[in-house]
Amino acid sequence: MSSVSIPAGTPAYRRLMTVLFIGVFMSALDTAIIAPAIPALREAFQIDNRRVGLVMIAFILASLCSTAPLASLGDRYGRRPIYLISISLFALGSLVIALAPTFWAVVLGRVIQGMGGGGIIPTASAVIADALPPKERGRALGLIGATYGMAFVLGPPLAGLVMVTLDWHWIFLANLPIAAYVLFLGARALPSQRPAGVLPALDWRGIVVLFLLLSALVASVTRVLDDMSGQRVWPFTLAALIVLLPLFVWVEKRAEQPLIPISMFANRQLSLTYFLTLGAGFGMGSVVFLTSIATLAYAVARQNAGFVLLPMVLCSIIGSMGAGRLLNRLGARVLIVAGFALLSLGYGACAYTGFGLWGFLLATMPVGLGVGVVVSGALRTIAIEEAPLAFRGTAQGLINICTSIGTLLSAATIGALADFSGQGAAGFSVAYEVVAVLMAGMLLLALGLRKNSAALKPAKV
Repeated sequence: MSSVSIPAGTPAYRRLMTVLFIGVFMSALDTAIIAPAIPALREAFQIDNRRVGLVMIAFILASLCSTAPLASLGDRYGRRPIYLISISLFALGSLVIALAPTFWAVVLGRVIQGMGGGGIIPTASAVIADALPPKERGRALGLIGATYGMAFVLGPPLAGLVMVTLDWHWIFLANLPIAAYVLFLGARALPSQRPAGVLPALDWRGIVVLFLLLSALVASVTRVLDDMSGQRVWPFTLAALIVLLPLFVWVEKRAEQPLIPISMFANRQLSLTYFLTLGAGFGMGSVVFLTSIATLAYAVARQNAGFVLLPMVLCSIIGSMGAGRLLNRLGARVLIVAGFALLSLGYGACAYTGFGLWGFLLATMPVGLGVGVVVSGALRTIAIEEAPLAFRGTAQGLINICTSIGTLLSAATIGALADFSGQGAAGFSVAYEVVAVLMAGMLLLALGLRKNSAALKPAKV
């Protein structure tokens, strides 16, 4: 697929950025906005905590499983149809949830939403790589990271406002006019490109095995099947995961056009980038339990715990936007090293409860800056540089998959460490000491990245 170049500041550039950022914002907002709606869903459908957790698990699993196929389809058939299909699926899922007569209809809607959400961000990133000049890509990818930060800031208060003035249905109905606008403008603003020639058959075997592989991963990490059945199921799902991983590699090596080309991992820089992306996802996901330290160590009321993280979230926006502006000047390696250094410093300080509440608030600020830097455009830029042009969308999809897996692993790891280390704040302090050490390890690994990744190289065909 050939690249086009849309100059910055032109009407075409502004329309394109509007389509991409609104779509990404809508997807990210629904990830953040669902948590305040869970109590209302539990009451509306008279379900217990085990079942209501499915609204999160269904979205995560569907998003993980759809990312690689949709990214691959974007490489095959062009970015515009896949981006618009992803937005349409997200809107359809929102409508199904809003009109759901039963809880299982809500879960179905979340699956459809997740399928759409899995295609929005990697396709948007691939459009930026295809359509913008190299010097503009870092800033645009940084703004996508900042868009995520803004969505997480605005999500909970917006959800609360909607539920106070209306009810939970409108949280999802609000997506429909937004999606309609993106579809209308996107049909005109998104570049229409697709590879020439006859395409090989879609890698259906790879899609099926990847679905089973990721399902086993989610079931093992979240133990959702254990919760649903009351039985100890996770060792069996873990065993399935161990079997399915080499099977997936075997299938992909024999595919005419694989879903995820295994040959990409022969590139040391690309493999290191994906491993660092797992670490970035782990660092991002670790912020969730900081509210537990606030409530247990500093006696912050549960209903106010979310406000304690506002300085961190604002710093994450600053980190994302700043990293995007500095990317071409400093290079991806410098920013990634700095991001993991900030995460290690911040989480280490959060683990020490002797500073008091104000000290804790200050400690969350380098965490926010670090999250903003590592999830901004730096890692995606390396994937753009190193991946073959024909697999640019697939490379961006893998960034999303690795980020999501890292986030899942962080929740399981911190929860297990906190339970094992003791009750209350002391257990979480030990957990965050371990997180700080892991982030320092990622910093050392990031030193293995090439130093000369400040400017984007010509894409490889």
